[in-house]
Amino acid sequence: MNCERLQEKMMLKFLLVSPDKEALSDLASALIEHDDVALSWAKSGEVALDMALNTDIDLIITDEGLGDMTGLVFASRLLAVNPMINCATISRLSPEKFHEESEGLGLMAQLPVHPGHEHAKSLLQRLKYIKNLTSGVNE
Repeated sequence: MNCERLQEKMMLKFLLVSPDKEALSDLASALIEHDDVALSWAKSGEVALDMALNTDIDLIITDEGLGDMTGLVFASRLLAVNPMINCATISRLSPEKFHEESEGLGLMAQLPVHPGHEHAKSLLQRLKYIKNLTSGVNE
């Protein structure tokens, strides 16, 4: 099987974490428009961390508040569970303050409240770029 076929068959596994599905509904709708995206949900940070232990996940996207912790606290705890899972979080912080608060957490992106189609597209592009780099597949 050539590299293009391998790349075509690769499903990207996303986990959205929020106690309120409505908050991420626009982003979720935009993501599931893509044939190569599998989407799962978790209602809290603890549930998502448990899933990260036992499930193959490419990207976790967290709401700002998860009910039991913040998205930034989740990202910190995810490093101990599985540092190979990419993570992005919603945050109202200024980009400068977010950078300060998230430094060392390996976050892929800061998202605004109620992210939408353009954010989904950007995350998919970044993730595919990262996966191509890590899998050794050239575009």
